[in-house]
Amino acid sequence: MNLSLIPQIKHTDANNFFLLSGPCAIEGEEMALRIAEHIVEVTDELKIPYVFKGSFKKANRSRLDSFTGIGDEKALKILRKVSETFHIPTVTDIHTEQDATMAAEYVDVLQIPAFLARQTDLVVAAAQTGKTVNIKKGQFMSPESMKHAVNKVTETGNQQAIITDRGTMFGYQDMIVDFRGIPTMQQYAPVVLDVTHSLQQPNQSSGVTGGRPALIGTMARAGIAAGADGLFIETHFDCANAKSDGANMLDLALLKGLLSNLVAIRKTINSF
Repeated sequence: MNLSLIPQIKHTDANNFFLLSGPCAIEGEEMALRIAEHIVEVTDELKIPYVFKGSFKKANRSRLDSFTGIGDEKALKILRKVSETFHIPTVTDIHTEQDATMAAEYVDVLQIPAFLARQTDLVVAAAQTGKTVNIKKGQFMSPESMKHAVNKVTETGNQQAIITDRGTMFGYQDMIVDFRGIPTMQQYAPVVLDVTHSLQQPNQSSGVTGGRPALIGTMARAGIAAGADGLFIETHFDCANAKSDGANMLDLALLKGLLSNLVAIRKTINSF
């Protein structure tokens, strides 16, 4: 991947995959800084270009009483503090054109959620900020259709587009990743595999999304072997008590071991 698509990213190893990682949602300053510090230490050691991820609010919730955030401006200020403290870029998801304008003042990458990948006004608003735009492939969209989503960004004059694959709905409560989509979508933009959301089990009767975190390593290794430019991994030091998506996040303590394994796989692939 051309790492200039994220101008603030540290070019520690242009031949390596890059990583978007952090908690699902910003729950507070202390937790965000703690997670970021750990990931920065690991990625610096492994020379992995890194972008801190955290949602400043959660708009797509199953139940009305689900956690949505600690306050938009408060969470965005925490994202800015993470960036300034560790000198790393940050990414957050947006849901409205107003979100795009507001979040662009605080973060480096604006993420379009999968369910909103076809929302033209939202994608264009994100592109017009001049920030890098990470479009998640809709669970209902083919890899080929993402060409048009990317075009909505580039036709505004913004060439900083990324695609993230988070799987395709299989029935009502499962996601399947078609790894043939990675080279297909790389014709349009660099491709990230969202490892943890690909293992979600949505639409549970309880209204709380489930997941299969035991397969995170399997999914990540397959993504690197398939040639993904980057990986998206949500992680937390206390997944059981995380306020959002705890069921499919990676325990922070396991991150270094997984990334070390993935770096070795990427080096092997690059040697061919």
